[in-house]
Amino acid sequence: MTVGLSAKASRFTESVIREMTRINLALHGPERAINFAQGFPDFEPPPEIVEAAQAALARGGEHHQYATTWGAAVLREAIAAKKTAEWGRPVDPEREVTVACGATESMMAAMLAVVDPGDEVVVFEPFYENYGPDCVLTGAETRYVPLRPPDWGFDPDDLRRAFTPRTRAIVVNTPHNPTGKVFSREELELIARLCQEHDAVAITDEIYEHLVYEGVHVAMATLPGMAERTITISGASKTYSVTGWRVGWLVAPPELTDGIRKVHDFLTVGAAHPLQVAVAAALRFPPSFYDALLEEYRERRALILAGLRECGFRVRPPAGAYYVMAGIDGLSDLDDTAFTRFLIERAAVATVPGSSFYATPGLGRRQVRFSFPKRRETIERGLAALRSALIG
Repeated sequence: MTVGLSAKASRFTESVIREMTRINLALHGPERAINFAQGFPDFEPPPEIVEAAQAALARGGEHHQYATTWGAAVLREAIAAKKTAEWGRPVDPEREVTVACGATESMMAAMLAVVDPGDEVVVFEPFYENYGPDCVLTGAETRYVPLRPPDWGFDPDDLRRAFTPRTRAIVVNTPHNPTGKVFSREELELIARLCQEHDAVAITDEIYEHLVYEGVHVAMATLPGMAERTITISGASKTYSVTGWRVGWLVAPPELTDGIRKVHDFLTVGAAHPLQVAVAAALRFPPSFYDALLEEYRERRALILAGLRECGFRVRPPAGAYYVMAGIDGLSDLDDTAFTRFLIERAAVATVPGSSFYATPGLGRRQVRFSFPKRRETIERGLAALRSALIG
């Protein structure tokens, strides 16, 4: 007998984002390595959320044991209250909210709950690297719709052609990783019409919903006819700077929630109970918290954009999220993968090759992605290392 991988596992690679982080750390160590690859902060989360987690641990009792599989009641109620206020319609914590281990597991649970082998899933390209493997693991066929630089718009006719009688779902990530695109209301309304015409489900990844610099965030679930066919995914990681806590959630109509909860139960059972309690406290932060968060990220965005332009990268301000897709034309004849290795070796700066966000790698060969949820001094140190390597 020959022992080998499944056909599914052979169709995708490990995370390129995390690979770049590991290579840089292995070569330069934590003191020198600068991580513009992986989207996690190098600063502390709000003290209130940490204190809430400490309090939950100190109280002990039930908090050391399983929460309800689909989420501690206190967190589901906080999510429902926040969405009810934002969406202008009631959200039921008992029948519409599921807590999972981060937005990553949430996406997998959503796909497994609504997509069968042979179904088609529409995905905008470039895309967050998990979406491709998610489709593979569900047995779905993926139909890609290109987002075209510099403004990352899409051709409505491309989208219409992507929908077929076999389309079961579309993945919409807004604000968008890796480009920073914020989908407009008009774009989302077209997607909504196509979902209704083809009886498809919209699975929306809205993890960066509070990081919108230009335009406004429109939740797909608020559009006419979409509440009953949208699975909305978000989480604590990005907004509250706790990417290691792995607390995410899905809001969906009851009939879809039933399937999501069953899949989630057998994927991970549940997220850490005391951290769920702490995230519930964070969801009650006042509007001033989100205003301050956005202003801090505006400053980081301005800083990294100015520095990248000085180094010779071609950049456009992202409208949302905390990434910059930078063009390398004029900087190097190397392709994106070789160029990211060069930056690691010469500058100790980890970035992500653009091709890792495309099903057709050639489309990303002249792009690299920078992540900027970092302290000002980290961004400045990284930019100085880039200038030294690229300009001298």
